[in-house]
Amino acid sequence: MKLTDKAEEILEALWIESEENGKGYAELDRMEIHPSDAAYQELASQALVEIKGGRIYFRPEGKEEGRKTIRRHRLAERLMMDVLNIRGENGDMKACQFEHLLNEGVDVKVCTMLNHPATCPHGKPIPAGECCEEARRIGDLGVVPLTELKSGDEGDIAYILTEDGKKMQKLMAMGVLPGNRITLLQAFPSYIFRVGFSEFAIDSAMAREIFVRR
Repeated sequence: MKLTDKAEEILEALWIESEENGKGYAELDRMEIHPSDAAYQELASQALVEIKGGRIYFRPEGKEEGRKTIRRHRLAERLMMDVLNIRGENGDMKACQFEHLLNEGVDVKVCTMLNHPATCPHGKPIPAGECCEEARRIGDLGVVPLTELKSGDEGDIAYILTEDGKKMQKLMAMGVLPGNRITLLQAFPSYIFRVGFSEFAIDSAMAREIFVRR
């Protein structure tokens, strides 16, 4: 059953207090939760959390749900800031809105696109998913910069990571667009690649800003 946004926010806050801060619980006053709150009642009815002596605790089923919820939130932060270049307070706000759309399956695709990041932009850990463990097991790096490819390697362009508008326009004019197929022809002394029927040469700095899904 899909939880409401407010219920998910409670799980996130409880995860930080109980798991990352090592307390094993959170104070109700600090969480600003009352037992009669609809969001708490929603979580309690699904046996995810419980209140004892002015403190809120995860139940066993709730701890796993909390882990998944904080994972979605921090993946959303990575997506907003690393890919869409939306930073600061606006980036945090957009991440909070977007995380609720990362249902199971969507979060795996986002995580793979981001190359299974270990931390959020603020340095907080992103709990690993099954996709992360599988990628490590088989040595699949997922999405990597063009500079990680060898001559003859090819893949689909995932995204461009640059804050320079002129660079972005130049790459887009070359056909470097998400979803397009790219083949690396040469990696030294400059990077030469093919997109469609055209070939282009760029320096290593620009090549590091093109991310490819192999």
